[in-house]
Amino acid sequence: MSTDTEEKAPETAPPAAARTVSIRLSTALTALALTALLVATVTLAILYAGARGTIADTEARAADERHAEQVAADYALGASTIDYRDVKAWFTRLKTGTAPALAAKFDATAPQLEQILLPLQWSSTATPLSADVIAESGGIYQVNAYLTVNSTSVQNPDGAATTVTYSLTLDRNSGWQITEVGGLQNAIPAK
Repeated sequence: MSTDTEEKAPETAPPAAARTVSIRLSTALTALALTALLVATVTLAILYAGARGTIADTEARAADERHAEQVAADYALGASTIDYRDVKAWFTRLKTGTAPALAAKFDATAPQLEQILLPLQWSSTATPLSADVIAESGGIYQVNAYLTVNSTSVQNPDGAATTVTYSLTLDRNSGWQITEVGGLQNAIPAK
């Protein structure tokens, strides 16, 4: 008896069926449109937030400049309004809003100024014209305030009008204190 061994071919798995996913064209287009809309919305939101920040910074800078100009104009008006009969009130106005170091300088010069104003019987009134920020750096503002000043004295009892520029330095970081004052520059006789 002979035994034949039949060799069997190894069993192989049936071929795998190819898997396919079918998506309808309308679904794909809808997904693409929603993705594009989402990207556009995010982009616009980022641009809007950036623009709002820029506008807010610009508005804050403009508000600070207006405030600096107002402080300078108010100070110049007070400093230019003098009545020899009440010099102490004028000295108070000179020191109002100034840094301690500048106020101390005014205190030191007050006796000499009084010795000038009293014999001259100096009186002056002022009308503000404008104030302009000339420069700003790190919260330090350089501001020019322009006024028309009408003055009378013993030497000029009929009075004279001049246009005066006060150059002030203000420190926003110290509560808008005035740290430097230059006054009566470029006095131009008014016509």
